[in-house]
Amino acid sequence: MKAPQDIILTPVITERSVDDMQNSKYTFRVAKDANKVEIAQAAEALFQVQVLKVNTVNCTGKTKRMGRYEGKRPDYKKAVITINPEPTPDRDGKKRKGTIEFFDGMF
Repeated sequence: MKAPQDIILTPVITERSVDDMQNSKYTFRVAKDANKVEIAQAAEALFQVQVLKVNTVNCTGKTKRMGRYEGKRPDYKKAVITINPEPTPDRDGKKRKGTIEFFDGMF
């Protein structure tokens, strides 16, 4: 099994993702071979939150040109993770959080 740091790669910061943070939806770039269950488990392990839903999108890289030469940016996978805004205790008795602290100052 992969480590959670190998599944959730980077946060995606756009206008839409910042607006969705108010609705407890957080957007991340994830590993291309990760499924929804693995993404949910990685988010719960990394951020100590309760994941309600995971939506994924396979994004194709743009074709870019530099003069007569053409290249392509790599394809990637994006996940929108919906978390429970009310902190609830875990089965183990650990306290869950209602937000992800990394994003708290963004909106």
